[in-house]
Amino acid sequence: MNKIMAEETDNKVTQLRKGILELAVMSALYRDRHYGYSLVRGLAGSDAAAIKEGTIYPILARLSREGLVRSEWIESSQGPPRKYYELTAAGREACEELQAEFGRLVRLVHGAGGATGAPEAPVKGKKIAIRRKKDE
Repeated sequence: MNKIMAEETDNKVTQLRKGILELAVMSALYRDRHYGYSLVRGLAGSDAAAIKEGTIYPILARLSREGLVRSEWIESSQGPPRKYYELTAAGREACEELQAEFGRLVRLVHGAGGATGAPEAPVKGKKIAIRRKKDE
C-alpha cells in the first residue's frame, strides 16, 4: 500500500473510531453514571492502551454542550471529588436512535460480505446453477 493510500485509510479509521467511540460513551452512560476514568477503564476493557482519558473528555464536553449529558461533582472517599456524567432524557433518546442506526449499518456491512467486501463462501453441499440467456 502506498503512502497516500495508507494516510487515507488512517483518516477513515480515525473518523470511524470517533463516531463509534461517541456511541460507546453514550451506551456506557445509558447503563450507569460514570466519572471519566471509570469510562476509560470500562470501554478499554483488557486493552487499556486503546482509549485514553484525553479522548473521552472532549466527547463528554461536546455531549454536554449538546444537552445530551449532564455532570455533577461528588465527594469521593478515595481522594478528591469526582465529576460524574449521566445521560439526560434527550441523551437517552439519542443513544437509542444511534444504537438502532448502528445496528442497521453493521447488518449492511455484514450483508455486503463483511469488512473485506469478499463474498461469502458457498455453503458446502449446495450446488450453484448459473443459467445463461439463449443470446449470450
